[in-house]
This record gives sequence, structure tokens and C-alpha cells, in this order.
Amino acid sequence: MCLSQEVKVVSVIGAGKIGSAIIRAIRGNCKDVEVIATGRRDETLRNAELLGARATRDNDEAVKEGNLIVLSVKPQHFPIIVKQVGKDRWKGKLVVSVMAGVKLKTLETVIEGAEVYRTMTNINAIVRKASTAIATNNGKSKENVEGLFKLLGTVYWVPEEFIDVWTALIGSGPAFLAEIIDALTMGAVASGMPRELAYSAILDVMEGTAVLLKNRNSHPISVRDEVTTPAGTTIRGLMVMEARGVKSALMETVEAAYRRSLEIGNEIDKEIRRALGIQ
Repeated sequence: MCLSQEVKVVSVIGAGKIGSAIIRAIRGNCKDVEVIATGRRDETLRNAELLGARATRDNDEAVKEGNLIVLSVKPQHFPIIVKQVGKDRWKGKLVVSVMAGVKLKTLETVIEGAEVYRTMTNINAIVRKASTAIATNNGKSKENVEGLFKLLGTVYWVPEEFIDVWTALIGSGPAFLAEIIDALTMGAVASGMPRELAYSAILDVMEGTAVLLKNRNSHPISVRDEVTTPAGTTIRGLMVMEARGVKSALMETVEAAYRRSLEIGNEIDKEIRRALGIQ
């Protein structure tokens, strides 16, 4: 899948981890689409060039030349970008934000005359296994936006109010799962298994369990019950998890991350509005 013929040039403003993943996906799937990438550091620009992008520090020129503009800078740097880019440059552009916390209303106020979309993805975009949420939008270019993120993995259209929950569950999710994987690995090490073997094996288990649940389209409890035999090893382990409150701790983890996402989003949005003089 690629982008429509109207999209000749994609400008990625901020070629960090997510920006680089987007560049790599476009260059690997859309040979006729040129990619312009911007960044502040020499290393960022060199990496973008290695991925096949035309690298520059000139954000104004990048927006001018691009049909589709991806905003993947840190949100606190967004006011700097806005001040660097001529106001008329945005008119008629398709603009996609992957910046955390910046609300659609603010984006549409600042970027006048553009068709704007707010998204949230995760670090798994690096291996094209991201789960991306796009805030519901009935714009004419929604198929191009969906097509772009399908190059990185799966896509979900959600109401904008779900984006903060998505940030907690999906944006932070890889870190939470990595912590769980490390804990299970260390448990095996404590029981006498070499770390490399335990780590490799538990990654296979995580991947296999995800595929099993997807293929069955069933509740996770069904797999748990299937593995759990009377007086066996699994039930003993589950008893420890229950006694230590692991399940409730994970639920609270997502809730805490969600609340922090709301706080950060409001702080960032207010700061951007203050910096740009928006009421």
C-alpha cells in the first residue's frame, strides 16, 4: 500500500525515532514519493540521508515543498517551528501531527488553511508493528493519512478524547511490556537458567501468545484457564500474582499513565498557546 498520486513530496519535520521510522517506511514502499527531512543535529540529518531522504535544517522550505507534512518534533519545540515557517506556507497542505499532547483545536488554530490530523503511535513503528490511533476526522485526505500509518502497522480511528488513554496504553505499552519481560527473565535466571536463553524464549512466548489470542479472538482468560491444570505449576504461579496484586497494579499503571498524559497534554497545550499568543 502506498500514498495517492497527489502526494509527491512528504516533509518530515523532526527526523527522530518516529520520524525516521516514517521515512524508512515511505522510502521502502513508495518509490515515487520524495521525502524531505528536517532536524537540528548533524547526526539526525546524516541518518535521514542514509534512509533516502533529502535532509535540511530549513523547516520553511520543507513545508513549502511538501504535499504531506508530518510534525514529529517534541511538542515544546512546536512554537519554534511555527515561527520559522511562513504563515501562508501551510495553506492547502495535509498536515499530520504525531506530537504528544497537542490538541487538534490548537493545531487547527495555529496551522491555518491546512487539513490537519492528530495521531499517536509508538516505538514499534521502527519494525513496522506500530499501533496508531488517528483522531476521527472527516477530511478529504483521510485515506492518505490512514495509508501512511498502515506502512507502520495497524491503524485505529478513535474519538480525540481517547488519545490520552491511547498514549498510556499504546504509547507507553512497549515500556510496560519490556518491564514484565525483564521480570519474567530474571525469575528464570533466579531459578538457574542462563539469561540469554530465558530472554530469547520469553520473547517467543509473548509473540506466540499474542498470535494465539488474535487468531482465536477470545478473552485472555480462556488461554489462562487452558494452561492452568489442577495442582500444577501455573496455578501456583498465578496464586503468587494474585497475592501480590499484579493484575490490579497493572491496571493502576495504565490509569496513572493516563492521568499523567492528561496533565502533560494540558500543560503543553497551554504553553504552546501562550508562546504563540493564542487565547
